[in-house]
Amino acid sequence: MASPADFDATNAAAAAHVLPPPAWVSDAGDGTYRNPVLCADYSDPDAIRVGDDFWLTASSFGHAPGLPILHSRDLVNWTLVNHALPQLTPVEHFKTPRHGGGVWAPSIRHHAGKFWIYYPDPDFGLYVVTADDPRGQWSAPTLVLGGKGLIDPCPLWDADGQGYLVHGWAKSRAGICNRVTLHKLSADGLRTVDEGKVIIDADKLTGWQTLEGPKLYRRGEYYFVFAPAGGVATGYQAVFRSKNIYGPYDSRIVLEQGRTPINGPHQGAWIDTPTGQHWFLHFQDLAAYGRIMHLQPMQWDADGWPSMGTPGVAGVGEPVLRHVKPGVAPAPIAVPATSDDFRAAKLGLQWQWQANPETSWLELRPKDAGLRLHAVPAPADANSLWLAPNLLLQKFPAPRFVTTTQLSFAPAAEGETAGLVVFGYSYAWLGLRRTAEGLALVHVTCNAAQEGNPERELARVPAKAAKVWLRVSVGDDATCAFSYSFDGDTYQPIGAAFHATVSKWVGAKVGLFAQAPAGTTKRGYADFAWFDVAPGK
Repeated sequence: MASPADFDATNAAAAAHVLPPPAWVSDAGDGTYRNPVLCADYSDPDAIRVGDDFWLTASSFGHAPGLPILHSRDLVNWTLVNHALPQLTPVEHFKTPRHGGGVWAPSIRHHAGKFWIYYPDPDFGLYVVTADDPRGQWSAPTLVLGGKGLIDPCPLWDADGQGYLVHGWAKSRAGICNRVTLHKLSADGLRTVDEGKVIIDADKLTGWQTLEGPKLYRRGEYYFVFAPAGGVATGYQAVFRSKNIYGPYDSRIVLEQGRTPINGPHQGAWIDTPTGQHWFLHFQDLAAYGRIMHLQPMQWDADGWPSMGTPGVAGVGEPVLRHVKPGVAPAPIAVPATSDDFRAAKLGLQWQWQANPETSWLELRPKDAGLRLHAVPAPADANSLWLAPNLLLQKFPAPRFVTTTQLSFAPAAEGETAGLVVFGYSYAWLGLRRTAEGLALVHVTCNAAQEGNPERELARVPAKAAKVWLRVSVGDDATCAFSYSFDGDTYQPIGAAFHATVSKWVGAKVGLFAQAPAGTTKRGYADFAWFDVAPGK
């Protein structure tokens, strides 16, 4: 059990703690940037410009809060400023982790003085949320079109004021895919008003598969549908155009891997700048590191088609690895937050739960010990953390990084645990457990947790105190090395190297947890003084 002295020391350490520099910075500081501009799992990004500001959102799947809102002034330096969904809808459904469900590829637009995000839930349908200020409160979700397998919506308001909505299809729910359907919207943009028409059927195009993620635009006399195809890890970016919004559409592949290491470059947003430049944001699937975001220069050719990146074989663009920054006013170097000293009155935006959270799970105590996680009873018959809703996680932020936290543990029942976790289909954690013999430091893994496999304890050492420093160093190929310290200076490695893995549609995550055995009524807590994410070696 923790003593008052333990917590007094924790308080002093928290007050004196200095957060490390970020693990990844895209801005080279010399007028150029390196890709990715967001080296974290911002899957299926979509973005717009309003005045001199760029706003971006991305898929968040079953994590809460959802629909991240990011802001930039130069398309390179981004900060996470909000989430449009404080909790997922339907609320009760998402009180249980829904791996691979929830918010799939959204689109963000500005129309009639408001910001709009249309997003899909493949099990319920297409939703919309709106806001006057993207940093402020967003409306509750409105179901625009119900149905299973409807995904990847994107609106367009035409010159005559008529609104349209395109979307794709998820074969896992609808039994069909590889096509784009167009609907008319009601005047308020909150519902569709027709049965819809398939405007692009890629089954009729030789060699095309997995057409999805459509983004609908108009430029001059042409309607354009930007859509990826070929699969998440191996595909390419295609563009379709027609003078009639209902087609027929001609097509062209405009971005592919080519001779570069950037696999599957596709699905994102065309953006212009106030200075008249054009750019394309897209993701790259890097397995355990998630779907990271790249920025490509874009031009319009003399024949009215866009070209992206740098010229490649057969005239198809290839991704750039480094490039001159967009020609806009200089912006300060910025990245989404990762490290946290827990001194704010609200939980940092970098954190997400595995499901809709309960307020009782967490306390922020900036004048005391920082973040307090109350031990939450495991789901009945759980043999792993796979269905634990109370994991507090964040995205991997770089190819190499080191995460360290200071834990002070006050368990109330035998079997309570708390610690630092790297989570995916397979996961590993290092932390403290209350046993019949007292507190122990334990290192635990679980292989293929989604298949119902149990945890395995790989190492155990007696805990010298209820306060411990926990560390995981993530290196190339997402190899994770755990270590610990009881004095904050000397770290001892523990266990074999663990290889982080993806989860359902998302990369691995790193974070914190406090867990009690199922059915426990008397529960303790874990205090985390800070959470550092530092550059790796």
